[in-house]
Amino acid sequence: MTDTSEDGRRVRGRRSREAILEQAVSLASVHGLDGLTLGRLATAVGVSKSGFFAHWRDKEQLQLDAIEWAARQWVDEIVRPAFKTPPGVGRVIALHEARLRFYAAEVLPGGCFFFAAQVEFDDRPGPVRERVAKALADWLGLIERVVKEAVDLGELVPDADPAQLAYEIDALGESAITQVRLLGGDAVYDRARRAVRDRLRALTTDPALLPED
Repeated sequence: MTDTSEDGRRVRGRRSREAILEQAVSLASVHGLDGLTLGRLATAVGVSKSGFFAHWRDKEQLQLDAIEWAARQWVDEIVRPAFKTPPGVGRVIALHEARLRFYAAEVLPGGCFFFAAQVEFDDRPGPVRERVAKALADWLGLIERVVKEAVDLGELVPDADPAQLAYEIDALGESAITQVRLLGGDAVYDRARRAVRDRLRALTTDPALLPED
């Protein structure tokens, strides 16, 4: 029996919106946020162009909502799995390696939605750039907090710089996805993984806290 109730229509509308956003993030990882044309999305999702106007008043709002969806995906696929590891050096490593696994699993056809968005909007003022910048700041801030936890627990030396380590860990993740896409080879992920472990090994108060390569 077809559900014609208001609640049923609301559920179908939400599912339609979520399906569009999932495809939008996937397509934007390849074509960029500016590549989110109604025609391309309609083909990917299998809906009419008119169906989009029930959810978005303009392209900019679609881009902003795609960023929010990608941020939620990042938390679900990377942050939450990493936070199953107890606070300390192990969690710092887990966060970096969860990101590398996300890339290696090819969840997105373009590799990384946020790296693509950063390159696309780094010099284009406006709400989309501001939201992309916030996503990057949130990610760096999260890494900093995880590093600081390790310092507070005595697992990293007191003068370890959380902001510096966050910069380096993020940069290694970005370098990995770029090199894999251009040059190929799982060895890139191994190098990115080893680079962070070696950096932490130089700062840890107990090398036994870090896994061997």
